[in-house]
Amino acid sequence: MAAWRCSTLPRAWRWAHNARASLTARDASSASTASGSGSASPVVLVEGVRTPFLPAYTDYKAMMPHDLQRLALLGLIQKTGLDKDLVDYICCGTVIQEVKTSNIAREAALGAGFSDKTPAHTVTMACISANQAMTTCIGLIQAGVYDVCVAGGVEFMSDVPIRHSRKMRELMVKSSKAKSPAQMLGLLGSFRPGFLAPELPAIAEFSTEETMGHSADRLAATFGVTRQESDAFALRSHTMAKEAFERGDLSDIVPVKVPKKAQMVDRDTGIRVSNPEKLASLKAAFVKPYGSVTAANASYLTDGASAALLMTEAKARQLGLTPKAYFRAFTYVSQDPKDQLLLGPAYATPKVLKQQGLSLNDISVFEYHEAFAGQILANLKAMDSDWCAQNVMGLQSKVGAVPMEKLNNWGGSLSIGHPFGATGVRLAMHTANRLIRENGQFGLIAACAAGGQGVGMILERHPDAKV
Repeated sequence: MAAWRCSTLPRAWRWAHNARASLTARDASSASTASGSGSASPVVLVEGVRTPFLPAYTDYKAMMPHDLQRLALLGLIQKTGLDKDLVDYICCGTVIQEVKTSNIAREAALGAGFSDKTPAHTVTMACISANQAMTTCIGLIQAGVYDVCVAGGVEFMSDVPIRHSRKMRELMVKSSKAKSPAQMLGLLGSFRPGFLAPELPAIAEFSTEETMGHSADRLAATFGVTRQESDAFALRSHTMAKEAFERGDLSDIVPVKVPKKAQMVDRDTGIRVSNPEKLASLKAAFVKPYGSVTAANASYLTDGASAALLMTEAKARQLGLTPKAYFRAFTYVSQDPKDQLLLGPAYATPKVLKQQGLSLNDISVFEYHEAFAGQILANLKAMDSDWCAQNVMGLQSKVGAVPMEKLNNWGGSLSIGHPFGATGVRLAMHTANRLIRENGQFGLIAACAAGGQGVGMILERHPDAKV
């Protein structure tokens, strides 16, 4: 990586030296521990699955989001052999909601044949929605409310809601209440062609109105991440994902049957191994012409769903199930959504490590969400900077350098895809499965999310887990 100098930081960041906005005593007192002294039996991750992740507008395009979530839930039940009636609660994440199925967890559960007596609810926390679904279930289990929960998530970018303009919506509502032809004609007379302009969804911050791609470009520039570094990281992600699939490591995928398609969909279809020359030829996608973010080094719009089975270790033992990992700790962070929108991993990593008294050296497996290559590289540089630690993050010293040989060894969101509501479970399953295959003990998950938020989670390999 190119050397990063703190002098490149924008002046707006200097507030952090005095504010000490993160990792304060308040943050420490509110930290969550997944298997603390209050839990009679540790919470374990038994198994998790996902549908293949596909670029939007491809094989899933004629479906609906609850269809994908239903398939993930069915895949989980088929893989574990669990009786559906043993599931106490279901929680799923999603970001861009289909208005017809606003509580998508409930609709997917009913469609998958779960008991109508099994409660289900939907959560949203941008790109870490599935993480929130998992930790919601962890909380319910720790509180002694339930023993067995399913957490998952889905995103369906092939058919996002597009609204009429506000003026058009107002006109339509008024016209539905018109009581006479004269009133209707009067309303029609107020119509203007401009009313027909739709409100298109955008991956942008409501508070700043800035697209996430622009934020990624600014963050990369701040930390001196070059275009060459970003392209090289993207190539690494796609290459590792391809190799992992060919080895059979992406065992969390469950093949699904798509309506009107003869063949089963059994793989992630967005993985494309290119070459440095081709990557270098692409134009900047956001900050033109000099930005470093391109279509090739950013995650793409993706359709997909995931589901994971969580329970107490005692319940797993009772049911004859072998867990893959313990949930040891988790934390959520939030920062300035303008200048620090995508720095969630840098803030969450030291915080969740501190909860367990661990250092980077104790972590065998790192699974960091790859929203943009420049974003993840900027986070890695931030964690390896004493100046950033002391003057921005409120730490006494830097977190350290994450060993690249332990990071995202099966690819990541840049290559596999990123269905916003589903990625968290994918990260957890790659962490658990890599711990087993690589004979590691602790795995660390970290991700950024819209709104300047982020998550950190630590999993520990279960001693009985097998490849």
